[in-house]
Amino acid sequence: MKKIIIPIGVVAALTLASCDVLNDVAEVIVDGSETTDTKPALSNAEVISGLKEALNVGIKNSVDLTSVTDGFLGNADIRLPFPEDALKVKEKALEWGLDGQVEKFETTLNRAAEEATKEALPIFKDAILAMSISDGFAILNGGEGAATDFLRQNTRAQLVDAFSPKVADAIAKVKLTDYWEPIVNKYNIYANSPFSNAEPVNPDLNEYVTERAISGLFHMVEIEENKIRQNPAARVTDLLQKVFGSIGVGGN
Repeated sequence: MKKIIIPIGVVAALTLASCDVLNDVAEVIVDGSETTDTKPALSNAEVISGLKEALNVGIKNSVDLTSVTDGFLGNADIRLPFPEDALKVKEKALEWGLDGQVEKFETTLNRAAEEATKEALPIFKDAILAMSISDGFAILNGGEGAATDFLRQNTRAQLVDAFSPKVADAIAKVKLTDYWEPIVNKYNIYANSPFSNAEPVNPDLNEYVTERAISGLFHMVEIEENKIRQNPAARVTDLLQKVFGSIGVGGN
């Protein structure tokens, strides 16, 4: 068998080249400078679509959580309490021994919100579809709750207008006024008597329930949005994974 003789110069060159490769690899391992995690480029249209999709996912989950029995009543974060400006009514009602009426009223107050929330999904979806975002990347990188804040600031007035009649229907359906009117009417008789300095209370509950129900929904939407920002497992579509993965949150 013939021996193959390789010139010493060639061997030296190959050896040096191999050392250079090993050194390059070692540098990547040590300082992590290799850009293996380059984020995909996003168009503004993808960012806007991703934000809308995130809000749609958040709203769907929020409505599913709040539109069931005890969805509001059983959630301490969004539970509707006795109206703040009518706490004096509650105090007097308890003083008069109307504990049962007060408890039924507070329970039914939350039942009205839960009932109204069943009608909220298409209203919120229409608002999202109509949303115009000029700077989607700013919202994407705005941190937790940024998309929800944008939606809240730009759609709340329209949602109140659209949501209010649904609340009125819900109040009638759960017969909330049956528990409220006996309390407030008795209080207003007391307030209007010559022996009292108290101010009568407006018996209309529509505005109160509307505002608190919408605020509760937005609170839940923000929780769902932040889940998507923080947890890759909550990004249930490819678009959500791409858009929210681009900002390097939750292990991406």
